[in-house]
Amino acid sequence: MSTEEERKRAYKAFKKRLKLARLDDQSGLSPGSKTSRIGGITPPAGHPPGIWEELASEGKLRREGHNIYSLASEV
Repeated sequence: MSTEEERKRAYKAFKKRLKLARLDDQSGLSPGSKTSRIGGITPPAGHPPGIWEELASEGKLRREGHNIYSLASEV
């Protein structure tokens, strides 16, 4: 069980990493559309693995399988 502050920091770190992954995907030199197709990522290191399950239980994240999570608000 984690504290509210730990979950808040982990959620913020997840959103930041997802944003950076999408920006990196959009900035590629490939021809065609410059929209990102990244929907989910592996959670950032530095947080206990159970915290991602807790955030999924709260409805903030969605499990995609194989340790991949996405934002539940983007369904």
